[in-house]
Amino acid sequence: MERNQEIIRTSLVGVVANVLLAAFKAFVGLVSGSIAILMDAVNNLTDVLSSVITIAGTKLSERPADREHPFGHGRIEYFTAIVISVIVLMAGVASMVESVRKLLTPCKPEYDLPAIIVIVAAIVVKLLLGRYVKRTGERLKSDALKASGADALFDALVTLSTLVSAAIMLIWKVNIDAVLGFFISCVILRAGYEMLLSPINELLGSHISRDFVNDLKKEVLSFEPVMGVYDIIMNNYGPNTFIGSLHVNVPDTMTAREIHRLTRAISTRIYEKYGAIVTVGIYAVSQDEEGDGLLQRDVIAFASSQPNVTQVHGYYHYEDTHVITLDVIPSDDVTDAKLFADNLSEALRNAFPPHKFSIVIDHNYSE
Repeated sequence: MERNQEIIRTSLVGVVANVLLAAFKAFVGLVSGSIAILMDAVNNLTDVLSSVITIAGTKLSERPADREHPFGHGRIEYFTAIVISVIVLMAGVASMVESVRKLLTPCKPEYDLPAIIVIVAAIVVKLLLGRYVKRTGERLKSDALKASGADALFDALVTLSTLVSAAIMLIWKVNIDAVLGFFISCVILRAGYEMLLSPINELLGSHISRDFVNDLKKEVLSFEPVMGVYDIIMNNYGPNTFIGSLHVNVPDTMTAREIHRLTRAISTRIYEKYGAIVTVGIYAVSQDEEGDGLLQRDVIAFASSQPNVTQVHGYYHYEDTHVITLDVIPSDDVTDAKLFADNLSEALRNAFPPHKFSIVIDHNYSE
């Protein structure tokens, strides 16, 4: 909630800044009698839209979970970021169309003192606002704020290009307004496309950050009986809202009560520290120095040494049927998972007769 309140406060700053800038432009336009500056003031009011969308999206994302949305409404933030990114792309397209029109039908721009004053004021306000909003968005991991900040920065860039064009026109009598506008339009379109990809990837299910994975592993390994952490799967249902699972290696001498206590302690710690709901599964590790314990260590070591094997875990020995199961993560070079599993099973059968091997091809979902 504190994060959402800060997003809303930052967006309100954007609303106020754009309204004040529009009022300033309107005042200059009325005093100077410039219709162009008055129209620019009206256009500035439309820039409030991205901040209003961010506020509305943040408010909607706060809605509690219900029967239709059991994991809450946090993903609405991603739709908000998509809408703002589309606005940025539309601005880029409009700028490019206008630049092309000026290239095809050149016209000599005229710049007077009121126009220069408005241009400088717009650059300063938009630059400060954009930097503030975008940095806050990066700190809060808000795609909507980052897109809204980028929108303001691009406005500053476009306005700066106008100022540069004016300076060149006044000094050297050369009109580069259309050419400069075209290149800036290309920059805006590329940035808008990249901004659009981030929330879309979140909705499609992108992997969580490596730092988060490492923090989770370190936290889980801090519990004394845990000997390894595997199969971390985290589904993102909004910023800082994760639901998933993981497996841990524990001694096979633990009782069901001890395992119950351990898994509950792990899931509670992760929820309290990271706000993630996690189901904890178990892999049993034999503690025998000989017998099955020695076989487990040898089988894992042999399998790990085979070509294109990235990780081996989940060993289990069905002693009555002599079947051993293994979870194996192949390298990215493996394109035929079935052939890879068959070859590895055959190599293991030859190395450890009379055992049969069932290879489960696993995937690295988080790193």
